[in-house]
Amino acid sequence: MAVVATFTFDQARRCVLERVGESRPTPATEEVSLLEAAGRVLAEAVAADRDYPAVARSVRDGFALRAADLPGELRLIGEVRAGETFRGEVRPGEAVEIMTGAPLPPGADAVVMLEHVKVSGDRVNVPRTLRLGENISPQACEARRGDVLLEPGRRLGFADIALLATVGRPRVSVFRKPQVAVLATGDEIVDISETPLDHQVRNSNAQSLAVQVSRAGGCPRILPVARDIYDDTRELVEQGLRFDLLLLSGGVSAGKYDIVERVFADVGAEFFFDRVLIQPGQPLVFGKARDKFFFGLPGNPASTMVTFEIFARAAVELLGGEKEPVLPLLLSTLTEEVRQKPGLMRFLPARVSPDGSEVTPLRWQGSGDVPAQARANAFLVTDAVRESWAAGELIRVLMK
Repeated sequence: MAVVATFTFDQARRCVLERVGESRPTPATEEVSLLEAAGRVLAEAVAADRDYPAVARSVRDGFALRAADLPGELRLIGEVRAGETFRGEVRPGEAVEIMTGAPLPPGADAVVMLEHVKVSGDRVNVPRTLRLGENISPQACEARRGDVLLEPGRRLGFADIALLATVGRPRVSVFRKPQVAVLATGDEIVDISETPLDHQVRNSNAQSLAVQVSRAGGCPRILPVARDIYDDTRELVEQGLRFDLLLLSGGVSAGKYDIVERVFADVGAEFFFDRVLIQPGQPLVFGKARDKFFFGLPGNPASTMVTFEIFARAAVELLGGEKEPVLPLLLSTLTEEVRQKPGLMRFLPARVSPDGSEVTPLRWQGSGDVPAQARANAFLVTDAVRESWAAGELIRVLMK
């Protein structure tokens, strides 16, 4: 094997986004209902079918009138509710009682709020002035007919579903989910239904990766465990390369029986990096073989979880048609001091308070400590160049 680069976190993240983004095939599409579309990636542009709002409407309960008549006393000539139209016209010295969301009557150019007037019989006393258009949403202020409201490549959230319903789209075209092979490696791994011997572990990595793939918008396909035998690993790698993306856990460090990189080299793989300056997860491999991208993730559970979330997740999202994968590193206030040896960017188990304002690092026993990962609801993210953060300082966090 040729020498492969060691990257910083930023370099590795940028490499994944650029490599996958530049050469990914356009996914196939399918049409689904709105409820099925939630969380999927839009495959078509969606335009406004009419002006929004279609007519000028009131944004307050009050009285529609002519701003030029104020201040003054006006004659009440009727009312209009949401879902109705006023048949007449507001002339000088007149007003129409109007409800929030109701169309503005012809002739009116402003709405005075109900609490700002005095009403006596059919007389409305308005002691103040109004600007033209005050308390009114003008026609087409939200969107004009034909305006593109949603672009392809957008993952659809609840507001997007509301917008699709608003413009009368009961079905929409979305990209098909990428098929992602999940392959755990190692002689020590047994099935989760088995009782392991003292030197064995159950295959938790395949299960956690399958969940992470699903959350990223992919379809996970768990392959049999690859034993630390060249032929066995190669056969399963060949099988995994038939999918849109291959994720392996284990076998990528420098041990005698860590043979994953050798297998990939023998199938003609191109390696983009094989080490990243982070913890957990330094021995991370990213490359391409037979036109398919692959990640060799470290085998310790925390390393597998972290490296998927910060690198491989973006690849799944891109292969699913998403334009701009996001890694939301938020800020929260530390409840206690954090110290580290500089040189690595760290993603440590932590608990963020219910309101998100505070974060507490959790005690853990290293990257094999699954109980600590389960207790955490976030990763505390440190800068590689700093040694310490005091309680009360802001620090970045990545929610799980």
